[in-house]
Amino acid sequence: MLRNVAVPVVNTVSPFEFAVACEVFGMDRSDQGVPNFDFAVCSERPGEPVPTAMGFSVATEHGFERLAEADLIVVPATKPREAPIPPALVRELRAADERGAWIMSLCSGAFTLAKAGLLDGRRATTHWMNTNELAEEFPAVDVVLDVLFVEDGNIITSAGTAAGIDATLHLVRKELGATVASAIARRMVVPPQRDGGQRQYVEAPLPAVEADSLQPVLEWATENLAEDLSVETLARRAMMSERTFARRFRAETGATPHAWVTSQRVLLARRLLEDTDASVEQVAGRTGLGTAAILRHHFTRQVGTTPQAYRRTFRCTG
Repeated sequence: MLRNVAVPVVNTVSPFEFAVACEVFGMDRSDQGVPNFDFAVCSERPGEPVPTAMGFSVATEHGFERLAEADLIVVPATKPREAPIPPALVRELRAADERGAWIMSLCSGAFTLAKAGLLDGRRATTHWMNTNELAEEFPAVDVVLDVLFVEDGNIITSAGTAAGIDATLHLVRKELGATVASAIARRMVVPPQRDGGQRQYVEAPLPAVEADSLQPVLEWATENLAEDLSVETLARRAMMSERTFARRFRAETGATPHAWVTSQRVLLARRLLEDTDASVEQVAGRTGLGTAAILRHHFTRQVGTTPQAYRRTFRCTG
């Protein structure tokens, strides 16, 4: 049963992710039927200030030895390149993993777990801005992008920032039930469970088109996405046979003409859903995807959520 929770803090700890752990596990909500957790914040040298990423410091009452009692260790985000991991923290994290305790990282806290060797051979995630860095620095980790969190055995890693709320509520729901998770979520004024993954939050500006001999054709295509952009049309504009064009296209872009055009259309759809009041059917027409059903199919495959849900999240109204 999940009762004892500890949060280790190190240099450059992120206040938001640290506060998520405190809010979910450190608040007394017994008046709403939520069991109290034996909650503690730990550092290498109790009582000494630990600098946060925002310039102020926090001090703790407990050392890392307190982690040995925990049913759950929550590791907040840090600045990965500026946050050395004390050997004592590595020892406690490894010992917790060996005894089967829950270990959770929030956002870039995944780097702490990876540096401790806990993510080797496991699926894990982190903020979408750091996934490539995590994969490159720790090739033994199976880094997953399109998720809000990943549970692999006794280890849970969350994506960026608010996804830490999703991960913590997921664990509460798993260990203590949906009623407790919903009570905590209501107090935090957040949904008990969000749909989709973090792929919808990845910044996706319409990219600069770069190619060699096909540059003019690609630029024309991005400016005319509502037109017929079949291989036949594009090859004719490039003054090539369809076979030669398709071969050259893949060589220069790394994708088939159909896949490339579809991705450009979905990128434009994202912008239209964010910045205009056009209906989903109108967006489908203006992007060349034809119908709302076709738009929904390709949009969901590429973005991980439906056009309607994406608009509710990202529509610019101001």
